Amino acid sequence: MGIFSRKKHQAPPATADTAAMTGQATTDLAALTGEYMLDPAHTSIGFVARHAMVTNVKGGFHEFTGTLRLDGSDPSKSSAFVEVNVASVDTGQPDRDNHLRSSDFFRAAEYPTMTFRSTRAEDLGGGLYRMTGELSILGITKPLTLDLEFNGAAKDPFGNERVGFEGTAQILRSEWGLTWNTALETGGVLVADKIKLVFDISAIRQR
Repeated sequence: MGIFSRKKHQAPPATADTAAMTGQATTDLAALTGEYMLDPAHTSIGFVARHAMVTNVKGGFHEFTGTLRLDGSDPSKSSAFVEVNVASVDTGQPDRDNHLRSSDFFRAAEYPTMTFRSTRAEDLGGGLYRMTGELSILGITKPLTLDLEFNGAAKDPFGNERVGFEGTAQILRSEWGLTWNTALETGGVLVADKIKLVFDISAIRQR
């Protein structure tokens, strides 16, 4: 995914091994090259939606899998694939979650997963990256752009080599067939079309 740390001029680059001993984030880009899997225990995939025109509802998904291919020599060759179980949606309110799983929204029985597959990765400099890909929901596939920030890379106490990043994106849910709504007496609608996607990712290198 081209998720790499920015270089620091005041210190020599740290390898994955020295990072583990010193607590530094890895800055040797070549050392980060490899295959990674998302760690569900330390990863969140969520969303924010405006409700009743006045407040935000936050939610996320508990069940998902994902793989990253990081290329330290050429970040543009990095890639990602994520698959989410839509029935695992959780907004903290059971009735609302059941409504989201229903035919009004995700139609979870018919379309149990949504996926993202990257098609392009860009290094924007300063530890920032952009990934373009295809998001599929309800059998509809459309382009999606993610803005990403590198959070660090190090070896954890169990010997796992990890990379971390956070990111955001915005979509119009209606473009993926999520069109249910109801009008408010005071004007406007109950659920906004614009949805903010938020990610906080920890991925483990595969050996």
